[in-house]
Amino acid sequence: MRRFLLLLSYSLLLVGCNAEPSLQKYFVKKSEQQNFTVLDLSPEIFNLEGSKLNRDEKSALKSFDKVNLLVFRADSTAGKSFDVESKALKSILKDKKYELLMKVGSGKDGASISYIGKDDEHIDEFVIYAAKKGNGIAVARVLGKNMNPTGVMTILSLIRKSNIDTKQLEPLKNLMKG
Repeated sequence: MRRFLLLLSYSLLLVGCNAEPSLQKYFVKKSEQQNFTVLDLSPEIFNLEGSKLNRDEKSALKSFDKVNLLVFRADSTAGKSFDVESKALKSILKDKKYELLMKVGSGKDGASISYIGKDDEHIDEFVIYAAKKGNGIAVARVLGKNMNPTGVMTILSLIRKSNIDTKQLEPLKNLMKG
């Protein structure tokens, strides 16, 4: 019995310590490094209280949990770093769990939209990746439950209607100034 419990504990430890790279691990690792900024944006940023939303808008907003945004700002000292970070992110996004919806650009400049979900009508995570050699890299993880592309477009249209809480965007504004 003791040997069984030891084996079970060891197995759980191995399963829990998955060494595979993931976007979540990448975000955590990079959050404290120079040239990186990480923001977590909640649905409250839209500040839509009192707004009249139609059924589709309410449904889209209900399916949306948060956005994790990672920005790597390229500067004159970050030339090699840009290549390293771009390669690392592209490698993570090649994982089978990410389904590619769209890709534009080529070489070091480009963007892609991928998702994780059962199918394109039950999406738990959209990943938007954009890179430009002179500017940097941005990765957004749009997290939710049973999202779909139409709902994400609806959420984007809500941004235009919203009275965005700019306090959540201060780190991004500071990044753009520097």
